[in-house]
Amino acid sequence: MKVKEESEKVGLKLNIQKTKIMASGPITSLSDFIFLSSKITADGDCSHEIKRHLLLGRKIMTKLDSMLKSRDITLPTKVCLVKAVVFPVVMYGYESWTMKKAEC
Repeated sequence: MKVKEESEKVGLKLNIQKTKIMASGPITSLSDFIFLSSKITADGDCSHEIKRHLLLGRKIMTKLDSMLKSRDITLPTKVCLVKAVVFPVVMYGYESWTMKKAEC
């Protein structure tokens, strides 16, 4: 089986009893695709993805605007709210982002 042979070339062990393969047509080459809600490009440029996440964070901040301006909510509570709601959206997938020197 060709998959097993190619896997062994790079040190991967393939258990044939646990492996299933679906028949499919020819594999197409893409310049970009969405994976786990992040856009992956062939050239590795993540600037559009970073901008998208910042925009999503800005949208959430706009929705929270009335709460963040409220005098009834304490500052520590507002900070916790931003850390719990905004930061995860902005930072989702940041581990795979590549940055150019100009972006730093």
